[in-house]
Amino acid sequence: MTRLQKLAALLIILGPESASQLLKGFDEPELEVITAEMSKLAVISPEMQDEVLGEFSDLALDAGSGVPGGVAYAKKALEKTVGAFRASDIMNRVAPAPAVPAAMQQISDLDHRELCHLLSQERPQTVALVASYLPFEKCSRLLMLLPGYLRNQVVERLATLAPTPVEVVERIVAVLRQKAVGKPARAMNQTGGLKNAADVLKYIGRNLSQSVLVELEKRNPELGQAIRERMFTFEDLARLDSRSLQKIMREADLRDLAISLQTASESLRQALLASISRRAGEAVAEEISLLGPQRQRDIAAARQRILETARQLEAAEEIDLGTPTTFTRDELLV
Repeated sequence: MTRLQKLAALLIILGPESASQLLKGFDEPELEVITAEMSKLAVISPEMQDEVLGEFSDLALDAGSGVPGGVAYAKKALEKTVGAFRASDIMNRVAPAPAVPAAMQQISDLDHRELCHLLSQERPQTVALVASYLPFEKCSRLLMLLPGYLRNQVVERLATLAPTPVEVVERIVAVLRQKAVGKPARAMNQTGGLKNAADVLKYIGRNLSQSVLVELEKRNPELGQAIRERMFTFEDLARLDSRSLQKIMREADLRDLAISLQTASESLRQALLASISRRAGEAVAEEISLLGPQRQRDIAAARQRILETARQLEAAEEIDLGTPTTFTRDELLV
């Protein structure tokens, strides 16, 4: 029997009441597959019952004893569930932030011009490792001073930077410390990620960030799109002016707006509803009451469609999504 067939058999053995409690944990596509398997099992023989219940008992005993967990296990499980890029992004938000070791602290404290001189001949992965420790403003200043070919590769490495083996990092930091201050290094570890790369690109200005993203998307379209999506999020809509919001809402689907607002902050909800007519606002309120609670992935999809509308309007130069203060290359060299 396959694992799915064993699951279907177990649910039948448990009976309708217990099975219904377990089935609540599955989404609709999974329910369809499981139900189809259950319908195929007209009769479950005593031998089959013994086999299924015996295996389930072993699993239950294992679950009752201590099992290894931790960050590494959580990341591996997430990668199998949502893919490497989304797993990295989630782990960057929830995993404990690594402390900056003294050795790297001395390097990261260097002026951005000194960092550029120190790292300009290093491999992109090394530059990305150092950049992951820098404040976003300093990191953006560093990137603007790097040669274009190196800058593009560093952003790509930064977005996919995972925890690095201590032995590898020890050698890297030792070389950099020797070049920078001539002192031995201490072991360390660090993680970059999509949000890190997106926040850095926000600071280097629209033209340069677009250039980096275009080059990145040629080599890795999925990664480039993932970074682009994190440079302006749904909650960022709250900081736009009313004129820009009105233009976005005129193009957006009201059903998408209703779904998107279900878990939105109060400030964003008020800003978006204030940018549509009173009649449209009443229609959205009615739609929300009719829809009921939505699955998180449906909310994310609706928000993504609204954000795509905003990006299209920006590309047409009808609105400005805005970025933090940026610096010219001449200003960086001062």
